[in-house]
Amino acid sequence: MPVLSLTVDESFDGSMRLDSYISQAENGMSRSRLKTVAKSILLNGSAAKLSKNVRAGDKIEITWEDTKPENLEPEDIPLDIIFENDRVTVVNKKQGMVVHPAAGNWTGTLVNALLFHWGKNPQIMDKNENSPLLRPGIVHRLDKDTSGILITARDFDALTWLQNQFQSRCVKKEYIAIVCGRPKEPHGSIKTGITRDSRNRKKFTATDIGKGKFAHTVYKCMACYGPYSIMRLKLKTGRTHQIRVHMKYLGCPVMGDPIYGKKDALFDSATLMLHSHKLGIRLPESDEFSIFEAPVPIRFKKVLKTLHEKYEKQPWSYEYQYNL
Repeated sequence: MPVLSLTVDESFDGSMRLDSYISQAENGMSRSRLKTVAKSILLNGSAAKLSKNVRAGDKIEITWEDTKPENLEPEDIPLDIIFENDRVTVVNKKQGMVVHPAAGNWTGTLVNALLFHWGKNPQIMDKNENSPLLRPGIVHRLDKDTSGILITARDFDALTWLQNQFQSRCVKKEYIAIVCGRPKEPHGSIKTGITRDSRNRKKFTATDIGKGKFAHTVYKCMACYGPYSIMRLKLKTGRTHQIRVHMKYLGCPVMGDPIYGKKDALFDSATLMLHSHKLGIRLPESDEFSIFEAPVPIRFKKVLKTLHEKYEKQPWSYEYQYNL
């Protein structure tokens, strides 16, 4: 069974009901869901009721049962559609939206929204074992906290057509990121292996080529603002957390990355500054290469406004590297 572990922040002042604290905590769960799925609740190692009060430093551990639904329900969730025809739908995925249902996220996903938008029963999309019921139309994925462009298929033949292009690496994927630090070179190519971190199953790590899965990212530093950089990144492979792992490997973790980065004093409330900006691909039964673009999100513009006010925009500088 899944386990949710939380530690009440040391800066927390006063007390709060256990269920109230969990419902407002990052990665927590609603009070109604707690009552439905929680199998055991421990507070500092002892069984506790949801009405128990928590205080600074308390450790909470909830074991819960995440039941897989028999069918997916279409949900009326607004979508930012960039392009659509009768074969594909290209969306600008908002930050915080999970792409497809999985443990911990059976509702509120992009798939749920697409099923409502298409007006189709999910069973119709499930034509063989290679098109799982829980992922109808999904060709590729983005992390929950990565925003930007994503193409989906509206029928099985279109799904196969698009997946073949991803598998043969005929797709052009370009991201933009705001990172903490400056790379040692203004542009370059990162080639590593990527493996799951042995100490934390939610993390991945860069390793020698030949170990794990091969990962290749091309980067260019577009501009610098003091100790921050704006990066353009092109994916040559598509590994889980690839850009986030490679930016950490480069010594420039993505701003707001809760897994691979560190808290930044100037932008302590920043969320992941990673955005899928462009996608180039041939649409089903087309010989022409189509390029789609998702505009720079508002969260980027807010950070850039602060950077413009605080620092002078500069190109990458060799001298700066040795004066930090």
